[in-house]
Amino acid sequence: MNKLIILSIGIIALFSFRCNSPQEESQAYISGDLDSLPNILAENHDDLIYSRIKHEAAMKFAVHQLPQDLTEWETYRALLKDEVIKKTGFKIDHQLPLNMKESGSTRLEGYTVKNIFFQVQPNIYATANLYIPDGEGPFPGVVVMSGHSVNGRLGSSQTLGYGLALNGFVAITIDPWGAGERTTNYGTFEYHGANLGASLMNIGESLMGLQIVDNMRGVDLLCSLPYVDPEKIGATGASGGGNQTMWLAAMDERVKAAVPVVSVGTFESYVMGNNCICETLIDGLTFTEESGILALIAPRALLISNGLKDSNTAFYPSEMLRSFNNAMPVFEFYDADHKFSHLIFDGPHSYPPETREAMLDLFNQQLKGDPGASKADISRDDRLPEEKLMNFPSGQRDKSVISTAEYCEKRGSELRAALLNSKSFNNEQKIADLMDVLRIKEKSILKKTYQYPAINGWDRFALETDDGKLIPVWHSSPQQTSNGYVIMSSPEGGKSIPLSFINEWHKKGKGIVIVDLSGTGEASSFRSTAYDNRSKLHTLSRAEIWLGRTVLGEWVKELDVVTQFLISHFKAEKITIEGNKESGLAGLFLAVLEGNVENIILHNSPVSYLFDERASIDYFSMGIHLPGFLLWGDVSLATALSGKDVTFINPVSMSGRELSENELAEYKKEFEDFKGICKQPGKTVFVKSSVVDNT
Repeated sequence: MNKLIILSIGIIALFSFRCNSPQEESQAYISGDLDSLPNILAENHDDLIYSRIKHEAAMKFAVHQLPQDLTEWETYRALLKDEVIKKTGFKIDHQLPLNMKESGSTRLEGYTVKNIFFQVQPNIYATANLYIPDGEGPFPGVVVMSGHSVNGRLGSSQTLGYGLALNGFVAITIDPWGAGERTTNYGTFEYHGANLGASLMNIGESLMGLQIVDNMRGVDLLCSLPYVDPEKIGATGASGGGNQTMWLAAMDERVKAAVPVVSVGTFESYVMGNNCICETLIDGLTFTEESGILALIAPRALLISNGLKDSNTAFYPSEMLRSFNNAMPVFEFYDADHKFSHLIFDGPHSYPPETREAMLDLFNQQLKGDPGASKADISRDDRLPEEKLMNFPSGQRDKSVISTAEYCEKRGSELRAALLNSKSFNNEQKIADLMDVLRIKEKSILKKTYQYPAINGWDRFALETDDGKLIPVWHSSPQQTSNGYVIMSSPEGGKSIPLSFINEWHKKGKGIVIVDLSGTGEASSFRSTAYDNRSKLHTLSRAEIWLGRTVLGEWVKELDVVTQFLISHFKAEKITIEGNKESGLAGLFLAVLEGNVENIILHNSPVSYLFDERASIDYFSMGIHLPGFLLWGDVSLATALSGKDVTFINPVSMSGRELSENELAEYKKEFEDFKGICKQPGKTVFVKSSVVDNT
């Protein structure tokens, strides 16, 4: 009994400590230098970001249901396709001349391979190969889509190309946007996703949307060939190529049979998983699940195939079957359930012989009308050296074949030119539109404050929000309340901020608050580390995009919670936000949306979202990208709308490149011009400092 009483007293005492207000528990102003930041959250805690976001994705899967009858489905179907078109930035002109150009040809036993490039958008060409069977035709045609291999169609797509040709199909293999012969520097293969592919979002487009257009133009090309039957078109591919297959078949009804391989899972499983930005549908989980996209293919033929030993959890057969079972009722509406099937093979992430056999069976039945057609030996190895399939082996690429970098720079320059010609803005509307770009639907609210004993002169807090976040915060009181506070953050976490920077403010008597924003420091997702080898915040940024948010938008909300905390708990009067790299932008955007911030200081932040150099593109994390930001405006307009004093210390380009004096002068004029147009107070200062924080 005595032990129980003592334990009860201890619990009461601890509870009382936690309920004291932060004002009562906060340390008094420390006259000496502040020491290093201690830990805040408990050691060995679970991955809070992963758990929260995976739970939200699971909830989305549960609520997205397909209509229960054909009439409702037909209405829903049209709305769903329109939403996909809108979110992918998809634009296509089927009347645009294809202007197919042939640069080479190789004759092999039973078929011929042609090296071609053709027009997919005005003055933009895609590189491809045609695999043409011997004979007159007309033959069925098949679009073969490549995955994430840096050499694009020049790799494993060959096997499908000549295998189809040997079996009486004309196959076209197209380099995915940004891969193969469509890379930044011709002949130097590069991964088309991560920060490179994500940069397309800033100009209001997406890698997914551009790939859909390329592949639909591939269908246009097949249908234009005299030796192809335009009524008998199929599509297939593995991994990223399988994902493209699904989207092509969903958006183009000319595709009569499709076989996406090791690619169908659930959108839920993509979230916080290992996937490419080309497989990311902007805001996708806000309006549909993968079963909805599969259902768009009904009543046409669809075979999906995944492997039992796939290492990617997104493509486990169990995930495939969840989408298969949810999409099947739509095929049944059309009495086409026999046209929708799945195959599970005992192997890793691949396009194995048994799936190729099943693909040929399906295409023979649906495209040739001959389910019993004999099949040629598909184990034959006719792979050609890359240079034999390339359109420009000499290295002199046609100027019409442009890279992602060129496209982003060209389109971004066009958008900025229109912006710089603007003579007026509706400030209130622009601010509301910025919230939409950031994907901020509503503010986060401080729900509960946890305070822990002070260490090294730092008060330690964890702020729980109403949307399930836990924000680590270090606090040091100002010498006097009127001195105000500086909130500091960095994409590398609070502990990366040099103590010399912190103590400069401390010596001036300022209150200091350090915050770990989502995905940084103690608020990181350790389960994402293995997936973030492409670029920082690769996993989190895609997850937020799937769920209709952005990393920067979430950081803005979190910084707002911290300002709420300072005002309500410490009666803060003046608040300055100082951020490194993209976290500085979050502070700037908060100043545009809320009036609680007095000054903004940005270190090593971009003065424009215009695409810059490919080589240093990973200077910023993937969290910096904002769908449609350059359609909205640019950093200069956001600065003007803030009405605050804004200081850029060591401003850089979008790739982290140091700006020349001439460039700085041009940007200074641009920022001043927009201040005048927006009729807002505040000044903007650019400072080149010899002390550079490269964290």
